[in-house]
Amino acid sequence: MRVLLVEDDDGVANALVDVLDSHGHRTTRVARGADALLQHREHDLVLLDLGLPDTDGLEVLRKLRRIGPIPVVVLTARGEERSVVRGLRSGADDYLVKPVRMAELLARIEAVARRGRHLSPGSESVEVADVRIDLRTRRVQVAGQEVELTRKEFDVLAILASEAGTAVSRQRLMDEVWGDAYLAVSRSLDVHIAQLRAKLGRPDLLVTIRGFGYRLGDDA
Repeated sequence: MRVLLVEDDDGVANALVDVLDSHGHRTTRVARGADALLQHREHDLVLLDLGLPDTDGLEVLRKLRRIGPIPVVVLTARGEERSVVRGLRSGADDYLVKPVRMAELLARIEAVARRGRHLSPGSESVEVADVRIDLRTRRVQVAGQEVELTRKEFDVLAILASEAGTAVSRQRLMDEVWGDAYLAVSRSLDVHIAQLRAKLGRPDLLVTIRGFGYRLGDDA
């Protein structure tokens, strides 16, 4: 995986590059937010520090989110709850506080990358009845009208859309959207499915397969 590391501390950056490269990743390190915005298209994932010399990392994160859906993992010394919430609400796929154990960092990066893989299928959009899901731009329309979804709501819908008409297990949805560490809070999936049904206004299109999972497509 091609990782863009955005870190201005040389010691931290060198250690991270060594670990990432030793585990099969191809890592490019930049120290400025401006360079991250210029080079991110050539990479599969961004590992982003927030304390950058030219701009605040949160602003870099917001700009990356406006440009496209590249996965972003924040790695920063800002561990206050307010900072974590701001990072996640600004679009971070994960948020880690320094110092971090390298094994955990690698696991989180791999989980985020795994969750993002379903966003690049052969077909860029899926249509079921009058619902259109654009997997590339992360836009959803119902009867031609735009529907606003949260990041995780779209991620759940995108997995189901990538296999429309086929049952998808709860375990797979939880694994790809929340990661292995979150399997225990499976109630989150039920909440997101309920929110999707309400926002799409097509509850019958999200079919519950009892004891297994969900399918996008009606029962007819």
